[in-house]
Amino acid sequence: MRINVKTLPVNEILEDIAGCLETELKNSSGELTIEIPSELGEGYIRGCSFDSGIGFVNYNCKFNEDVEIHFSINTVHPLKFIFCSEGSVKHSFQKSDKVHKIDPYQNIVVSSSGYDGHILYFKKNVPTHVSSLEIIRSIFAHRSNYDFKDLDPTLKELFKDAVSKNQFFYQGNYSIKAADLMDAINTKDYTGFLRSLFLEGKAFEMMVIQIAQYEDDENGENLPKILRKSDIQKVDYVAKRIQGDLSTNHTVESLAKEAGTNVNKLQDGFKYVYNLTVNKYMQHVKLEAAKEMLMLSEKNISEIVTSIGLNNRSYFSKIFKEKYGVSPKYFLKSKKNHSEEEIQGDTN
Repeated sequence: MRINVKTLPVNEILEDIAGCLETELKNSSGELTIEIPSELGEGYIRGCSFDSGIGFVNYNCKFNEDVEIHFSINTVHPLKFIFCSEGSVKHSFQKSDKVHKIDPYQNIVVSSSGYDGHILYFKKNVPTHVSSLEIIRSIFAHRSNYDFKDLDPTLKELFKDAVSKNQFFYQGNYSIKAADLMDAINTKDYTGFLRSLFLEGKAFEMMVIQIAQYEDDENGENLPKILRKSDIQKVDYVAKRIQGDLSTNHTVESLAKEAGTNVNKLQDGFKYVYNLTVNKYMQHVKLEAAKEMLMLSEKNISEIVTSIGLNNRSYFSKIFKEKYGVSPKYFLKSKKNHSEEEIQGDTN
């Protein structure tokens, strides 16, 4: 199946895709969503445009047949930061026979020359999650970009190339940070105006992560000696294992064995991805969960300590205060006082 996109910005891109799929385009405060028709597959394509010249498209879908999306317009195409967190997707420039595959946790940065377009290829029956940051440089240039100070010279020229004189292609190493950010974008914590602000903030955050990834790759000093996709997948597996079982105090050895790797590789992976050891990451996740329970649940401190797999309340209070600057008891008291003030305000 071929989908033709002949418009900009992202809002109009989604209108074209919805038209080709013969389905409804839903608008929620500027965030547009296409639900994939059941006869074509499942999932959605979602996106939005911002006044800064940035747009964001999130493809989270599985098609019943191979799909090609052809982006062909008679004007300069956006600078694209494309990231895959599940499945795989392929990219080519319209006038090129060379096709690049983007595997999970990989990104590409692409700019066509002149009016040359892009093609994205989705394989049938493969659940695929891909995000694409679309930067219209002629609009983005009107921001106070401070002449892109301290940016890598190649990227600096790329951002300033508003008329797309030069073709550019870069394929990056593996990163979970961007995958975690994509998961955060899919949350529904905000609606309306706040959702729009949230998404624009996340779009800028995604750009920062991908630029930093490019600079790290070019520098090479911070990368493990051998960084394979399988190693990053094991880090991701262990991180999700920790998040899904807070009540257990896993050892690094048991987690490494379960993931099918060794302790040193797992530690190197966590230091690269999260800048934390496995144990420090585990502590961080447990404390974040404890803070959320203190804020949102009716559990007392002892119950929370048990639920995150600790058996020493004093130790919990110590590490909680080190991380957040206040004790759990003070945190709970502040929450209670705030609730009482709200109740009093409602009765006045």
